[in-house]
Amino acid sequence: MELRTLRYFVAVAEELHFGRAAARLHMSQPPLSRAVKRLEADLGAALFDRSPTGVALTEAGAVLLDEARALLDQADRVRVRVAAAAGTAVLTVGILGDSSDPGANRLAGAYRRRHPQVEVRVRDTDLTDPACGLTAGLVDVALTRGPFDGTGLTVRELRADPVGALLRADDPLARRGSLRLAELADRRWFLFPEGTDPAWQTYWSGGEPRLGPVVRTVQECQQAVLWNGTVGVTLLDHVPPAGLTVVPLVDMPPSPVVVAWHEDDTDPLVRSFVRIAVAAYRD
Repeated sequence: MELRTLRYFVAVAEELHFGRAAARLHMSQPPLSRAVKRLEADLGAALFDRSPTGVALTEAGAVLLDEARALLDQADRVRVRVAAAAGTAVLTVGILGDSSDPGANRLAGAYRRRHPQVEVRVRDTDLTDPACGLTAGLVDVALTRGPFDGTGLTVRELRADPVGALLRADDPLARRGSLRLAELADRRWFLFPEGTDPAWQTYWSGGEPRLGPVVRTVQECQQAVLWNGTVGVTLLDHVPPAGLTVVPLVDMPPSPVVVAWHEDDTDPLVRSFVRIAVAAYRD
């Protein structure tokens, strides 16, 4: 039983779909299916109930999933300890967004407990770089928000947060229980500088070209609304400063929290970070 095969199995077990698991593993579906069938033959047990719409774990598969995660985690810890002994256990993490996010706090605590010997270097980025330096090779892994150009990257969603329109508290629309994007079509919106990832800019502009002041940070977004009556999109659960309010946008898709890394990266520090991130945000 090879660790690589167990990684294949875990991907299918978490996605519950061979196609999605193959895409996540950056491989074609036939060899993935063959690898899982060989694993079932080796163990003498069916691990999945297969159907045209996907798969479901059998009782034996559920048992193996727990054991496989533990084995993979232990294998990565061995590699990390060896790297620490060699003086090379350093992980650079790019972070975008609110550092008070409970999921991020759980992730930091869990990673520190799991790998106390690893030096974690954090690179904070502003709203102009949603990949947090990952594309430029400045970080090993990014904890950020989508959407952005994921060419050459593996991007995994951890959570999706509803969003709303950030308005002055005395704006007539601030008294509404909810809004639609069309109701904000004639307003000025805050924008990001030229050269910002197009998918990222389009999302935070509500899918339409807009006019308005250029901003780089959350604080600048808030000040643009407070001083100029500009409209913008923000997370619904963020408590705005005095003088501002957030009204739910019913036709705006939620903002995904994601973990991203280079698709060909096999660093155990990164793999362990991703697994711990998935667990932290699931909790």
